[in-house]
Amino acid sequence: MTLPVVFALLSLFCWVSFYFILCNVNRSRSSEWNCRLVTLVHGILAVCITTYIGYVDGPWPFTHPGTKNTPLQMGALLVSLGYFFFDMAWCVYFRTEGPVMLAHHTMSILGILLTLWLGESGIEGCAVLFGSEITNPLLQARWFLKQTGHYRTVLGDIVDISFVLLFVVMRIFVGGTMLYCELISPRPRFFIKCGGVAMYALSWVFMVDIVRFAIRKSKSWHKEARDQQEPVTANGYELKKD
Repeated sequence: MTLPVVFALLSLFCWVSFYFILCNVNRSRSSEWNCRLVTLVHGILAVCITTYIGYVDGPWPFTHPGTKNTPLQMGALLVSLGYFFFDMAWCVYFRTEGPVMLAHHTMSILGILLTLWLGESGIEGCAVLFGSEITNPLLQARWFLKQTGHYRTVLGDIVDISFVLLFVVMRIFVGGTMLYCELISPRPRFFIKCGGVAMYALSWVFMVDIVRFAIRKSKSWHKEARDQQEPVTANGYELKKD
């Protein structure tokens, strides 16, 4: 286990260094701006690596859960382990996230540590990492659009719709299928299955918030459409809006 510990510390060092480099380069931006850039890079990197693992390097997570970890799977998990340690510490220090997100990071860290310690179920860990991070770039894009004043545009609507649809498909439907395959397979350890149930339950907690957001967004769209259709009047006479 000495080598994985060294690589985990190296991963943490790289993410912390990347953050401070961004802070030095983007001095006019806030700490959260630079942290979200780190989060965006990690999300893209994690999705790319785990996509290659799932579709090219293998094995297929739906049919081979509980198999021995491969070097590439361990590498992907260690890269994300360092990031989650960094982001967890950043969120606690700046107090920017609530208990749900902190619980997500805690379970992610514990799940990766357990997978590395057992030496198996790395493919499920990579699948969960893929499903968790696939929506991350859209979430960060939404925040950056808000900060730059471009959120209330067509692009902002596209990002919101894409995020909601992708979350429902990947975290609820695909994630539910993955959990079912995990539970019925005799290979994965009991603790790994418990971790899978916990992560899926957390997805539903996020889903409740997303449904509330979607309802508010839908009402906002209907209100804007209704306001545009209503004629503007002055002294009893209808005026042109243009």
